[in-house]
Amino acid sequence: MTTRIPLSLALVAALAASHTVFAASPAQADAAAKALPAADVAALDAALKGDWRDPKNAARDAYRHPKETLSFFGVTPSQTVVEITPGGGWYSEVLAPYLKAKGTYVAAVVDPAAVAEKSRNYYQRGVDNLQKKFTDGPAQFDKATTVKYDPAAPVFGAAGSADVVLTFRNVHNWRKAGQAEGMFKGFYDVLKPGGVLGVVEHRAKADVPADDGTGYVGEAQVIALATAAGFQLAGKSEVNANPKDTKDHPNGVWTLPPTNDHPEAERAKYQAIGESDRMTLRFIKPAAK
Repeated sequence: MTTRIPLSLALVAALAASHTVFAASPAQADAAAKALPAADVAALDAALKGDWRDPKNAARDAYRHPKETLSFFGVTPSQTVVEITPGGGWYSEVLAPYLKAKGTYVAAVVDPAAVAEKSRNYYQRGVDNLQKKFTDGPAQFDKATTVKYDPAAPVFGAAGSADVVLTFRNVHNWRKAGQAEGMFKGFYDVLKPGGVLGVVEHRAKADVPADDGTGYVGEAQVIALATAAGFQLAGKSEVNANPKDTKDHPNGVWTLPPTNDHPEAERAKYQAIGESDRMTLRFIKPAAK
């Protein structure tokens, strides 16, 4: 997730019409889809087509590739899935309905009481907004659950209770706050043996300092964090790659869509690039011996 203010619906729709879209190639899409049984693919398609989804969120499917991404991670409707820091609920709108009948969706959010007082209102607004989304859409979200965690000592549920942990564009924040190692340990602890950790993150050209402010992280650095926590790298996908992203923008990833933190005169330049280049990594918690 990012922490910048989202664009209005009208502006997002306009940008969606003009962005350069890096859709999954047929080979990538087919390979990802084959990771799920046909019935699960149909259920995922139904969730993605749901009229409950915010139109500005659905407009970004072309850039975030949720079908291919979730298929690559092997997420099925009967699993217990913990999404870490879901922000405004972009993926919640897909995962909660997809898992409702046979699985469990858990949104792991920062506990406002666990952070410094100056930050509490920000995190409380996030919790309240996500809960409002769930409350306002009982047909899709009445079985969605929320767990609050302390970023300094994160616990995301009972040990060994989750089949999948997912995190989308969060690792840069945790590295900058000195929390990344603890977060990955928490992922490992909550997963069952054989469970999957799926990570999508803005991808730097190479390693970057922990206090780097661009929003990008080196792929090798994310892999090192996961393996240090005990995970095994099980696969990489280029489904969220963007070869036009030069990664040298004045305001980091936030220069690019959808945030567009740049002078209006440079709009065409950044629309031609599109959203950031992203790594998509699948890790496994080794099965108990």
